[in-house]
Amino acid sequence: MDYLNISGKCFVVFGLANKKSIAAAISKTLIEHGGEVLLVVRSKERKKTTEKLFPGCPVFVCDVEEEEQIIRVQKEIAANLQARGKTSVHGLVHSIAFANYSDGIKPFHETRKNDFLQAVDISCFSFVSIANHFKEIIDPDGSVVTISISTTRMAATNYGYMAPIKAALDSSLCFLAKSFSDFSRIRFNAVAPSLLKTSASAGIPGYIDSYLFAEKAMLRKKALTTQEAANAAVFLLSERSSGINCQTMVVDGGMGVNYFDSEIINKSVS
Repeated sequence: MDYLNISGKCFVVFGLANKKSIAAAISKTLIEHGGEVLLVVRSKERKKTTEKLFPGCPVFVCDVEEEEQIIRVQKEIAANLQARGKTSVHGLVHSIAFANYSDGIKPFHETRKNDFLQAVDISCFSFVSIANHFKEIIDPDGSVVTISISTTRMAATNYGYMAPIKAALDSSLCFLAKSFSDFSRIRFNAVAPSLLKTSASAGIPGYIDSYLFAEKAMLRKKALTTQEAANAAVFLLSERSSGINCQTMVVDGGMGVNYFDSEIINKSVS
């Protein structure tokens, strides 16, 4: 018996960058459970890479900074579904984030307005816009999942202004679920993993040291894997999570309760 009941259902995954990305792990897991996946990437170059990684999946291009492209890709996906005798998708994944760290680490109060607003647009508003334009082709009992971070209250200097933006993303879940409840039972949730070893995270200044610290802070003393975060996302996409809505599911290996770990304290004060 397929516990998740994903087999034969269709899912749209936004934001696959390469084989190390959480979007890739989610897509792979959905396919392993019999799901059909339609992938949306940012550029033609990524489309070529993605087609090699997932040769059996349709791949579309959309730069979410341009709302016209979101509208276009919705029409392309709707046409693809219709050509295969389908009318809707059962789930949608938003795995998109961007911050401009090209100038290195800056104090939060020196955040540039253009950088902040661009990051809000790509990392948060795109979630709202995609939900709006795809609402007609998401099953009325479908699930929408975005990727957040395990805490937006830990003021990590090197993560900078992205934490407040992820906080806005978390809040958006509630408002989207509420407004969608007027015409559907579509659920909105987030997976909030602790630090992962992805190509995107490698672009954050000082990330490796933070990643190694997170590993020590976890109760199991072993870093979270991208697959573990993907497993949580797939569960939220499935009907087995039907009672979960407007939630940010933290997947951090217990790190959030372990900052006073004796090993860490001893090394810090010795």
